[in-house]
Amino acid sequence: MGTISKLLFAFVVLITTSWAQTITVAVAANMKYAANDIAKAFTKESGIGVKIITGASGKLTQQIMSGAPFDAFLSADVEYPAKLAKAGYTTTPAQVYAYGTLILWSNTGVDLSKGVAIVADPSVKKIAVANPRTAPYGIEAMNTMNYYKVAAKAQPKIVVAESISQVGSYVVTKAVDAGFIAKSIVLTPEMKNVGKWIEIDPKTYNTIDQAMVGLKNGTPANQIAAKKFLRFMSSPQAVAILKANGYELPKQ
Repeated sequence: MGTISKLLFAFVVLITTSWAQTITVAVAANMKYAANDIAKAFTKESGIGVKIITGASGKLTQQIMSGAPFDAFLSADVEYPAKLAKAGYTTTPAQVYAYGTLILWSNTGVDLSKGVAIVADPSVKKIAVANPRTAPYGIEAMNTMNYYKVAAKAQPKIVVAESISQVGSYVVTKAVDAGFIAKSIVLTPEMKNVGKWIEIDPKTYNTIDQAMVGLKNGTPANQIAAKKFLRFMSSPQAVAILKANGYELPKQ
């Protein structure tokens, strides 16, 4: 094979490999539906496939630090990405891509007109909360109950869920009377007609600033592709999807 032929062959291999490339993105559970839609839009535009792995932000961080081959991370807070950046696991600085909203959701007819105070009512037997040790939305659920001074009465009723997704499962199946969850979950087509929910006053909990980072665990080629995906998060397509899923957005 001549020099020109070799170059052409190498070029074709490079293009084919790029087109068939797939990156793995670790995604906080509250972003599951929005991330899937954004991934589809990104693949359509770039030809790069995206595999989404969801879970509690703290658990995903532990997996990343243990060598999980994730190429990017969309967290439910800014602290975990900052922790990864400080420890040298990232290829980009932590950047906020959205602000989450906390809600209280019930599928058993709980009187949500009473607000968060209802969790202290004897009629409410079980309340699902994402594990505060690993899930930022769980932390803020506890903060809002502390704000309304109902945490002590609610504590014996709390069912600790592994993630926001599990909170949703508990609420849908009526395994609990109510659950603290992300607004993005109840706006999805699958959930929008399930039960009732109220948005919690944002002054009662800390701002849920959700940040993203590129990661070093993958191949150099995937690191480049992951940066493209992170840039796409601020594209008009991604912004529209985030807004439709109930997220507030950083000012550009």
